[in-house]
Amino acid sequence: MNKSLINLWYQDINARPLYVNETAVRIRAGMLLLIPLFLGLTLYDVVYTSPYIVDTNTLVDTYETNKDQHIIYTAEVTHRVYEYSVQTALIFYVLFELLSGMTVFTSRFSPSILLSSYFARNHPPVWKPLAPKRFAWTIGASVAVACLLFFNPDTFAGWLNHLAGRELLTETENFMPKGTGTTLVWVCLSFMWLETVFGFCVGCKVHALLVKIGLIKEECAACNNINWDKMPKSKVNE
Repeated sequence: MNKSLINLWYQDINARPLYVNETAVRIRAGMLLLIPLFLGLTLYDVVYTSPYIVDTNTLVDTYETNKDQHIIYTAEVTHRVYEYSVQTALIFYVLFELLSGMTVFTSRFSPSILLSSYFARNHPPVWKPLAPKRFAWTIGASVAVACLLFFNPDTFAGWLNHLAGRELLTETENFMPKGTGTTLVWVCLSFMWLETVFGFCVGCKVHALLVKIGLIKEECAACNNINWDKMPKSKVNE
């Protein structure tokens, strides 16, 4: 069962270069899209829906007023503390999914690849080279690592400081710039939404640009996969 589903993901697991089913890739992107959406809702909750809570039983009149002639009170004010273990686990899962799609062997362990291949079984396959997809997933993996650092800055800072033997990063506040988390989540949502809805792979376009300017060397896959049997005889004889 596992092997047959992988064969729905790849055109031929023994061929070089490898080709993947674009239909299944888009289904997979739609499935994984739920995770950055959840992370975005988490950040929205943190920023906009977690007000300070005032314990009215502790209100004390200071008999002072501010510049607007409002009475100043002191009180016990609390704020909700967030714990990101669930979010961290989901980011680790996304990282695993992105890395597992890099090779034929590791693809067998990816639940999203197996499921998307199964869902795509009754749809005409659209075969695309794997190399640009690998590049796109590498970008996604880098964003996932950045998200891990954003949601766990104290843990990373503690590890780094321990290895260095001195304080390189503060462990009492997030060392990443303000707004980093929101930006990263928007990038993930945008890229995956474009892949799912329009079949537009941003990472693939970047890969194509780097090939065009010569920073990445890639053989002509189309030239190596010409079907001579389907070409007119006159063209073949020429």
